[in-house]
Amino acid sequence: MVHGPGNPGPERVAELVEGDGPAVPIGFEELRAAAMDAMDETAKAYVPGGAGSEDTVDRNRTAFDRWRIVPRMLRGVADRDLTVELFGRSHPPVALAPIGAQDAIHEEGELATARGAREAGVPMCLSTVSGAPMEAVAEELGSTPKWFQLYWSSEPEVTASLLDRAADAGFDAVVLTVDTPTLGWRERVLSAGATPFDDAHGLGTYFSDPAFRSLLDVPPEEDPDAAAERFHEVFGDPSLTWADIEAVCAEVDLPVVVKGVLHPEDAREAVDRGAAGVSVSTHGGRQVDGSLAAVEALPAVADAVGSEATVLLDSGIRRGGDVFRALALGADAVMVGRPYAYGLAAGGAAGVRSACANLLANLDLVAGLCGRRSVAEIGRDAVVHETRLGPGGSWPTGE
Repeated sequence: MVHGPGNPGPERVAELVEGDGPAVPIGFEELRAAAMDAMDETAKAYVPGGAGSEDTVDRNRTAFDRWRIVPRMLRGVADRDLTVELFGRSHPPVALAPIGAQDAIHEEGELATARGAREAGVPMCLSTVSGAPMEAVAEELGSTPKWFQLYWSSEPEVTASLLDRAADAGFDAVVLTVDTPTLGWRERVLSAGATPFDDAHGLGTYFSDPAFRSLLDVPPEEDPDAAAERFHEVFGDPSLTWADIEAVCAEVDLPVVVKGVLHPEDAREAVDRGAAGVSVSTHGGRQVDGSLAAVEALPAVADAVGSEATVLLDSGIRRGGDVFRALALGADAVMVGRPYAYGLAAGGAAGVRSACANLLANLDLVAGLCGRRSVAEIGRDAVVHETRLGPGGSWPTGE
């Protein structure tokens, strides 16, 4: 098959078939099993765990299955290019979602993830609760697109310092998470009896922050337990309102994406308050047990703001077909979480790179096999909801 530089599918197939085999398992289920074997008990609870019964984790997955892809034929798909432009940078329509405390998943943590992202050519969204300081991760990423995810601290000086550091370190956007004023009821983590943060994992950016350090009686190097306790005290701020979002959008020189939106009116509010984009997300099912799935909320959010702002989706992405469906339903790009986290656990930077390469190759092949040469061609008519199929249904029209 003839293919252009934006077609990673055939190249990845050849790499896997002609080489020594994959660095880590290819299938998500097998990759997850390998990761679970590699992680300690705290990480085993933290990474896969969701809120309560984990109904939302499951629904994020099954909701994708209710949207069926509608392939089209003979559309001249030999040369495909699925790159998108977000926040002034061109890259694949896939980014790495912010996952905290990656140093609890693998000894090199976010630095290994950054190398894997750089090698795969995908943006990385770095969590506030990174095991390595944000500047070190930014340096590892080099010219790779990079976004900084912000958990708003109850200490305003800490929030301001984090935002200043992100701009100075060369991040391209701020992804402001609004669905976590406090952590959800996560039964796996509670049953394990500890979070990674209790062991000072995920606190590299906090421990290196001058505003946070000023809150401590002694430096974190001298008493990491006391510093971790102080972190818990200042993490999150349940008093936030839309006025705070408007203020940060006005004050920060970087584009701001509001992450954790599920209702179209919240998406509309975010854009009206100055946000450059929204991320439709359930926090990977980790906050509210029994909520609707992110992909179920996506079409209404995209209809509400998609013509004016960037629309991202995270939660439930496992394979290239999921990315394709999210793009068809109105996302400009997706953020993937657990697949690369499991790649990190199973193989470090090489595992992250492998998970990304497989996902991009899978997406490219799905797009080509469905008659789509670009993201712009992956519209609502590329999918149909299962309720419109079968007895009593009608031929798919994309509605």
